[in-house]
Amino acid sequence: MREFRSSRGALPAPRFTALRDALLASPLVGASTLSGPFEASRGFGVTFREEGRAKVIDRFSALTPHFDTVLGAPAVRALTPWWKRRRLTRIPNAWYLNVLLVSAGGTVARHIDATLRKPSGVEDAVPEVVSVLYLTIPATKGGELLLWDGPDAIAKLVPEENAIVHFRGDLAHEVCAFEGPAGALRASLVIEQYHFAPEALARLPEFQLESRAGFTAYLKHHSGRPLTPFELEEP
Repeated sequence: MREFRSSRGALPAPRFTALRDALLASPLVGASTLSGPFEASRGFGVTFREEGRAKVIDRFSALTPHFDTVLGAPAVRALTPWWKRRRLTRIPNAWYLNVLLVSAGGTVARHIDATLRKPSGVEDAVPEVVSVLYLTIPATKGGELLLWDGPDAIAKLVPEENAIVHFRGDLAHEVCAFEGPAGALRASLVIEQYHFAPEALARLPEFQLESRAGFTAYLKHHSGRPLTPFELEEP
């Protein structure tokens, strides 16, 4: 498997704009639900299995074209040499979606994604692939994505709006600080894509939203829908 692959123009312009606007305007955006390297960021997260994919789309319909091109086999295929693509193995079957907003001067420290490690009960679980779609990128210096393979820096990628990066899930990575005026945001849609055996997969929720935006945000987001017990709890 290749270490990473990036490409521009991930989505047709109208679909990209619809997706970007829907995610960034969501009332679920609040302080990050992740700790450690993400403490200076904002956003919200969604954990889901294949059975819960329709529920994600029900709440964020603009995700449909993106999911069609990145979830599961398409992401693995992007990192697989063409002569091996007929026999893809370990196709992702569980996902953690994270809308990640970083303000000017903020960073995301070096880390390896493992958000579903604890809930799956798999002590060494890392994603097969991590897929990052850039939603907004300020026209300023900084904000690069650094990829590390052990102690070795292997790439310094300059983000662009509507560009996508797929990279191996066992690679450490970090986001550099960027210069910008007050209110400037570097926003991305990060999807950690995992493959679990049936026993571990069964431990994960079919669909679960994670937000620290507060009870009012949940009411606004779910207006017209009955709330689940999870959603009724104040984050």
